[in-house]
Amino acid sequence: MKIDLTENAIKWFEKEVGVSKDSGVCFMGKVYGKTDVHEGFSVGMSICQPEDVLTKIEINEVTYFIEKNDDWFFSGYDLKVDYNKESDEPVYTFIKQI
Repeated sequence: MKIDLTENAIKWFEKEVGVSKDSGVCFMGKVYGKTDVHEGFSVGMSICQPEDVLTKIEINEVTYFIEKNDDWFFSGYDLKVDYNKESDEPVYTFIKQI
């Protein structure tokens, strides 16, 4: 499993969330909502330091990661994070691993 962020998503996190080299962005499964592969769950995110990392990517000295306790949510998929200008928020796409 891997995480991929577009340039627009990176800019959004840096500007709107204020991530820096001293912070990390954790993606997780949360109750309620919907993804393109989950009913009743959506992608949440929080600003924190990695602890028990399943996968991560470092961009501009910021760590974007998923922790092992969320393996159930992301298992079998890569996560692509993009940005939607109209809604001014990230867009999460699950890409089935081959």
